[in-house]
Amino acid sequence: MALALNEEQQLLKDTAREFLAEHAPVGALRKLRDEGDETGYSSALWQQMSELGWAGIVLPEAYGGLDFGYQGLGAVIEESGRTLTASPLFASVVLGASAIELCGSEAQKTALLPKIAGGEMTLALALEEGPHHNPLNIATTAEASGDGFVINGDKTFVLDGHSADTLIVVARSAGNNPGSDGLSLVLVDADTAGVTRTRMMMADSRNAAQINFSNVKVAADQILGDAGDAWPALEKVLDRGRICMAAEMLGGALECFARTLDYLKEREQFGAKIGSFQALQHRAAQLYADLELSKSVVIDALAAIDEGRDDLAVAASHAKAQLNDIYIHATNEAVQLHGGIGVTDELDLGLFMKRARVAVQILGDSSYHTNRFATLNGY
Repeated sequence: MALALNEEQQLLKDTAREFLAEHAPVGALRKLRDEGDETGYSSALWQQMSELGWAGIVLPEAYGGLDFGYQGLGAVIEESGRTLTASPLFASVVLGASAIELCGSEAQKTALLPKIAGGEMTLALALEEGPHHNPLNIATTAEASGDGFVINGDKTFVLDGHSADTLIVVARSAGNNPGSDGLSLVLVDADTAGVTRTRMMMADSRNAAQINFSNVKVAADQILGDAGDAWPALEKVLDRGRICMAAEMLGGALECFARTLDYLKEREQFGAKIGSFQALQHRAAQLYADLELSKSVVIDALAAIDEGRDDLAVAASHAKAQLNDIYIHATNEAVQLHGGIGVTDELDLGLFMKRARVAVQILGDSSYHTNRFATLNGY
């Protein structure tokens, strides 16, 4: 395949860049942070994004979507990474809608996907239960009770979990912890009795929550698919998330590089532009080469989703491990090449540096994915 966007995908990317630069610059995140906004993103902005079709970009046309593919969505998410855009796009569409699409019944898809595509419903995937990504470490239980289930347990680092309308809870209805057998995906209305949500104040201002489930009663038809058989679909959902998060990280890394390059061309020391110093040129050239490689890795991984390739898991771990390392490297280089001002709140680079540290932990850090990549390849 050609490791480049086609004409339509490039047009979408250019449109997204212009829209986000105007309506969701980095300053918008600063404003949300400084004002302590309860939602953590602009509802008006989310409606605009939905009207542009972004909420339904990967959903089938039969459910109100555009069926444009993940390479298109990845281009949008990459641009959102450039401006640190706060929105429920990742949690609701990449994770939430994917779970319903891959695991839900026809009735559940028909009832829920059009609402997601129209921006009328937001979702959050309640997965993690510890300080590090471990999707098989699920102690939260969904025990059969009468004609339904009762959920008990705690979830942490639930992206957009404090504001989502509906939660998709990964719970164990059978099997031993840890393990893939017996996992279920359960739709839980966020206002259901027994659900307690506590917003987490992340260093990078990303929206997340801790959620407690205490004897939360749900009906049998709130299980996505068959009870206890969610893992095969959930793993694909997580791989889609890992790839799209890599796309967001790529956007952030590219923005850091662009800002640093501009600074090297403008800043003077010893009567010369510092960009003329060979040592700094070497560092910039190496980062440029790393970013070009990262672009190819992300595009290939996005194509793996669209093409339904058998190597999806390998491509996902490759992309996430690569961008984990590159985003950290790009922000480190940006701060160092700017000097002391690079870590001040006055300069946006500090926000990207914080975002990189949090994004690395979402759906697996480099240690997790290098190990997974090796295991998948038989090592």
